[in-house]
Amino acid sequence: MDKADFGLIGLAVMGENLILNAESKGFSVACFNRTVEKVDRFIEGRAKDKNIVGTHSIEELVDAVSTPRKIMLLVKAGAPVDAFIEKLVPHLDQGDLIIDGGNSFYGDTIRRNKELAEKGILYIGTGVSGGEEGALKGPSIMPGGQREAWEMVKPIFTKIAAQVDGEACCTYIGSDGAGHYVKMVHNGIEYGDMQLISEAYYIMKYGLGMSEPEMQQVFIDWNQGDLDSYLIQIASEILGVVDEETGTPVIELILDKAGQKGTGKWTSQSALDLGVAAPTIAEAVFARCISAVKDERVAAAEVLQGPTGTYAGDRDEMLNAIHDALYASKICSYAQGFQLIAGAAQEFGWDLHFGELAMIWRGGCIIRAHFLNRIKDAFDRDPGLKNLLLDPYFKDIVHQSQDAWRKVVVEAVKLGIPVPAISSALAYFDSYRRGRLSANMIQALRDYFGAHTYQRVDREGVFHTNWTGEGGNTTASTYVV
Repeated sequence: MDKADFGLIGLAVMGENLILNAESKGFSVACFNRTVEKVDRFIEGRAKDKNIVGTHSIEELVDAVSTPRKIMLLVKAGAPVDAFIEKLVPHLDQGDLIIDGGNSFYGDTIRRNKELAEKGILYIGTGVSGGEEGALKGPSIMPGGQREAWEMVKPIFTKIAAQVDGEACCTYIGSDGAGHYVKMVHNGIEYGDMQLISEAYYIMKYGLGMSEPEMQQVFIDWNQGDLDSYLIQIASEILGVVDEETGTPVIELILDKAGQKGTGKWTSQSALDLGVAAPTIAEAVFARCISAVKDERVAAAEVLQGPTGTYAGDRDEMLNAIHDALYASKICSYAQGFQLIAGAAQEFGWDLHFGELAMIWRGGCIIRAHFLNRIKDAFDRDPGLKNLLLDPYFKDIVHQSQDAWRKVVVEAVKLGIPVPAISSALAYFDSYRRGRLSANMIQALRDYFGAHTYQRVDREGVFHTNWTGEGGNTTASTYVV
């Protein structure tokens, strides 16, 4: 019997669907799962009569795959990945390849890449985005590792990935942890997108008093223009689903506690580590955190008072303003994400091509949107672009959207409606466009209480002021910006 083109460990939703995707594209796959009963169910169920081999042990899996072996892990991030690597290594030969297709932390991927390279085994940390549908029909794939490892998987990955305009939504990202880092930031941008959409929905629902069918039509209309995206599309579909038992829109029956798996938090932590401003992504994470304390919020609602009522102005005018605010905020969120990727590339020595990243996100993945073509165009115009806001197209959009953007934030504040992502995006824009910020006062305060020193606008060097007349000339040993 011919051996499989590659092996896959992990038969959860993503694993099963990715195997079926690969088999439909002409590849044979051997599979294994820690709970071996899942293997049998899969082989006798969705995989029946397909070119898929079920195995019941690591040894059997490795033996079922052609050499040099390509074994993909789609298991929970963290310790489970290390555990399977430890089990695999004794059965692999030099030149074999392990692929981690889960949402692993990029630092772990860097470590694993180095450890396995010392044993002669190749390793690719591969971000896979698209959820269940993407895995089955074609996801966005972001592989990072040795280039020779990429060449081994390129024929498979480029065929099973989503295809847009005849191009695969997959490209080599960079060395060691680059693929998982880019996937992490993709997820951080996804957090931002979802929070921005939820805030637009919330303003329509509680600020404009709109019904679900009315809001559904707004999202349908938005999806025909600049906001055309997968998330806007499925938001419109969600608003149209009614619970058969109660006759209530399902969205109204869903508890307002948002879950998270950690990639948004990792993105925000990385931004802090690298000193890159990503406030909209961070606010999206914090919004999920405050949603989680549901009991506290219900109790607080009984004692804390704020504005009530709905918007008294022209509804259509406000809807247009929400559209513009959402688009401008989305631009800022992506600008933050790409600045973060640029910061990581510099920190870790990754040779990344930002226009290509935008292109592989156009299909398959959760943040796929027509808007991404504009990002590719921006980096084509200027490969060294420091910030998307500086590109002529995006600059014009945010300039045209400013009045509406500010109107939405102001009216939301007046109505007591929380819009942390939209307002933080506006604050980011206002901060980035100002040549002088309030940080001079921060430095003065730091120097006053801790002799942390400061720089001056009129001369070079580092300075300290004896603010009270009683301090000495001793200062902190370092000045860090």
